[in-house]
Amino acid sequence: MSVLLEFSMFPTSDNGREGSSVSKQVSKIIGAIDKSGVSYKLTPMGTVVETDTLREALDIIELAYEQVSACDRVYSSLKFDIRKAKKNRLVTKIESIEEKLGKSVST
Repeated sequence: MSVLLEFSMFPTSDNGREGSSVSKQVSKIIGAIDKSGVSYKLTPMGTVVETDTLREALDIIELAYEQVSACDRVYSSLKFDIRKAKKNRLVTKIESIEEKLGKSVST
């Protein structure tokens, strides 16, 4: 099974200190995901991870939240794409589109 999870998570306030940049808090989340060993891709608007089970994907959400849980308020948006009998879709979905566009597929 392949579970693709696209999510964004960030504090809307940092213990009463409001500001426009959340990169410091988001970098804590990405650092924890990186250390977890889960395959992921950081994008300008969120992060996509691929796990073997829904439980593992939900564990990533919990891990991410733990990194910003000291903040007064945290915003999250999640999307799942769950497919049986597939693997490595973090890469193969993009390769499939690039192939159809006639672009050289990066390996």
